[in-house]
Amino acid sequence: MTDIAHSAAKSATGRSATAARSYAIFIVIGLAALVVAPAFFYPIFLMKLLCFALFACAFNLLLGYTGLLSFGHATFFGGAAYFTAHAVKEWGLSPELGVLVGVAGAALLGLIVGFFAIRRQGIYFAMITLALSQMFFFFCLQAPFTHGEDGIQSVPRGRLFGLVDLNDTTNMYYFVLAVFLVGMLVIWRFINSPFGMILKSIRENEQRAISLGYSVARYKLGAFVMSAALAGLAGGIKALVFQFATLTDVAWQMSGEVILMTLLGGIGTLIGPIFGAGLVVALENYLATSQFPVTIVTGVVFMVCVLLFRRGLIGEFYASRLGRRLGFEHRR
Repeated sequence: MTDIAHSAAKSATGRSATAARSYAIFIVIGLAALVVAPAFFYPIFLMKLLCFALFACAFNLLLGYTGLLSFGHATFFGGAAYFTAHAVKEWGLSPELGVLVGVAGAALLGLIVGFFAIRRQGIYFAMITLALSQMFFFFCLQAPFTHGEDGIQSVPRGRLFGLVDLNDTTNMYYFVLAVFLVGMLVIWRFINSPFGMILKSIRENEQRAISLGYSVARYKLGAFVMSAALAGLAGGIKALVFQFATLTDVAWQMSGEVILMTLLGGIGTLIGPIFGAGLVVALENYLATSQFPVTIVTGVVFMVCVLLFRRGLIGEFYASRLGRRLGFEHRR
C-alpha cells in the first residue's frame, strides 16, 4: 500500500509540474502576443476586448468559483464607468484616480447589492440582482450627473501620473494592458488563496461548509464585493478608452452579454472568459458593418457551443486528451 501511495503521489507531482510548465509557456506566448498586437490589429478593438475580458473574468469569479449567478453585473461595470467619467471630467481628477473612484464606487454597490442578494439562493438570488440592477438603471436615467440618455461624453483621458499622455493611442493601449494584467493577477491570487479554496467548497457543498464552521454568508459577500470591484475596474477603463459612459453600460443586456462570454469560454476556468469575450467582441466588431444581424449570429454561435461544447471552449480543451496530457485538467 505504501508503494502504491508513493507512486500515486509521484504521478500527481509529475502532472502538477507538467501543468506548471504548460501554464508558463502559454502565459509567455500570450504576453508576447498582447505586446505586439497593436502592430497587427486596431488598438481600440484590442482595448475593448481587454476591458470585456476583464469584466467576464470578474463575473466568472462569482459564477465559476462561488456558484452564484448574477443577472445584474452591469450595475458595477456601468456604475464604475459613470463614476470614473464624472470624476475625470467634472472633478478634474487624473485618470488613475478616476479609475480608483470607479472601483471604489463599484465595490460599494457590490456591498449593497450583495447584502440583500446573498440572503437567497438559486433563481431567487439571480432575480434579486436583476431587480436591483434595474433600479440602478432607472437611477442612472434620472440622476443629474449621468446626463440621462445623453450620458457623459467627451471624457478626457488626461495624463497618467501627470507624465504619460493617454491621448496617444499606443500609450492608452499599454495602460489598459497593464490594468488587465494586474486584474488577472488579483483574480489568480484570489482563487488560489485559502479564501478561494473555501469559496470552491461552498460551490460544491454549501451545507458541508456550514457544518465545518465557516460563515458562508460572509464568504459569499466577500466574493461578491471582489467581483463587483474588478468589474468596476473594467468599466472605469472602458470609460477612458471610449471617452464616454452611457445607459448601455448599465442595461440588463450588458449583464446578459457577460454571462454569454463566460459560458462560451468555460465556467470555472481562469482564461476561458477571455476567449469567450474575444469571440463575442470580434463578432460584434466584424459583423457591425455587414448585412448579418449581430445578435442572431451570436445566438447561433452560442447555441452551437452549448450543444457541442458543454463545458465551454476552454473547458472542453481542459477535458480533452491533449488538455489532460498537459495537466490542465488538474488546475481547473
